Amino acid sequence: MRTLIDRFFCRFLCCFLLLCFLAVSTFPAENTVRTESGLVAGTGADIRVFKGIPYAAPPAGELRWKPPQPAAPWPGVRQATEFGAACMQTGKLPKLSEDCLTLNIWTPAKDGKAKLPVMFWIHGGAFVTGAGSIYDGDALARQGVVVVTINYRLGALGFFAHPALAKESAQGSSGNYALLDQIAALRWVQRNIAAFGGNPKNVTIFGESAGGTSVCLLLVSPLAKGLFHRAIAESAAIATALPHTREAWYGRPPLEQAGEKLGADISKLRAASPEELMKKWNNWENTRAVDGWVVPDDPGALFESGRFHRLPVMAGSNADEGTSFVRNAFTKELGSTRTVAGYRDYLKSQFQESAEQAFSLYPVASDSEVEAAAARVMGDTAFHYGTRLVLSAAARRGLKSYQYYFTRLSPMLAKRGMGVVHAAEIPYVFNALDRVLSQMKPDPSLPEPLEATDRSLAKAMSAAWVRFAKAGNPNGGGLPAWPAVNVKQPQYLEFGDKIQARQWDSERRKRMEFLEAHFGRLRANRRAGTLKR
Repeated sequence: MRTLIDRFFCRFLCCFLLLCFLAVSTFPAENTVRTESGLVAGTGADIRVFKGIPYAAPPAGELRWKPPQPAAPWPGVRQATEFGAACMQTGKLPKLSEDCLTLNIWTPAKDGKAKLPVMFWIHGGAFVTGAGSIYDGDALARQGVVVVTINYRLGALGFFAHPALAKESAQGSSGNYALLDQIAALRWVQRNIAAFGGNPKNVTIFGESAGGTSVCLLLVSPLAKGLFHRAIAESAAIATALPHTREAWYGRPPLEQAGEKLGADISKLRAASPEELMKKWNNWENTRAVDGWVVPDDPGALFESGRFHRLPVMAGSNADEGTSFVRNAFTKELGSTRTVAGYRDYLKSQFQESAEQAFSLYPVASDSEVEAAAARVMGDTAFHYGTRLVLSAAARRGLKSYQYYFTRLSPMLAKRGMGVVHAAEIPYVFNALDRVLSQMKPDPSLPEPLEATDRSLAKAMSAAWVRFAKAGNPNGGGLPAWPAVNVKQPQYLEFGDKIQARQWDSERRKRMEFLEAHFGRLRANRRAGTLKR
């Protein structure tokens, strides 16, 4: 009887070990990589993909509203074959969780000896929505770079400021946890990306909207020094006045004072549901604050005074940045009437004593022109001027900086009647037009939602972004010569129906000079303590 049991046990053990071997061998050896927390197994052949790798511990419970902590090690091999959950938000993504601090990697390298440039993508979404899993790094990786996309905390969980949290902090700071997440992910890249064939000494950060704004904030954050070597900011909203966590800036109360309205007991707030918190703090205006630590001062002042990391910069924006915001009623000041009188009131609220000058630069003759004019104002103040601010600051200090301007109106966008809107360039940068088509389900009445021009443009743009990541210069690959930014003679490369080098016309220059004076005056008044608004 015992012999039969022994035989059965031996057969069971052999079968078990065989199954374990088969389970491990499902992933080729080259698709298994050792990170600081343990082994991860990805998928793919030409391009290896590793999804959902934790770069920090879940920021939940007692770790909610604290700087990111190291990820716990795991035993065995972690199957990095599915994207991690997106961070909590009001966006309609399939998986949401506070356990969301993960990153994804696309690499053409077969081992850790390649030392390829790294492109580190920071997603947009007004700091309240979005996820790294939305973007596909395959086409970029096929051009000889390692692509990393990340998640970071959003909304109330990413930016909540409160005096009690400042007391917990060794730096006396609260808020900006999302930016600390991004910095933690960059540090993870420095320690681990070599194992995936990436070069930690050649990291390019790039992002759009909130991601582009993050790029600019990382450029002025002392905590990010040395973590990246080139920067690409797409549609960055960096010029607008940021609040301060503890001081009243630009006519706004301290952000910590706004946080106190949610309650005094931090333990109760840490136990509250994310959904409840999001309802009370889900506002672009309550994100990105000056705290004296992560963001040491007003970003505009930091760029103007040269207090930013000195490295090559590329930045740009789209032709009709403000359209979708105005049409979606993001500008509450305009109200619903869209009249000339309402538009004048809007300009008065934005520019105070300079409102008449603003009206002369952004004129309207009838109510029917108000929406388009308001969109131009918003596009210029939120995105176009911020691009100029950053690039001019770099150029004045002898750094190579390059500006692009995206003007391509595809048949799909033309059908929507909104122009070359915010985020229109992203599918071209990632050379992922087909993926976007499959997700957007374009109007079936269109014979072809994209044209050959769109596909050639996507190929050219993605290649330029990769060249910049590799060498700090986007020129080459058959592109027309892309001139570096010249402060005295503003010039840029237009990506549109044609790719061509151009200079800003006199009207655009006048508007940018007006905004430069306006924001400069705001910063000066804030420093002097005379700002009433």
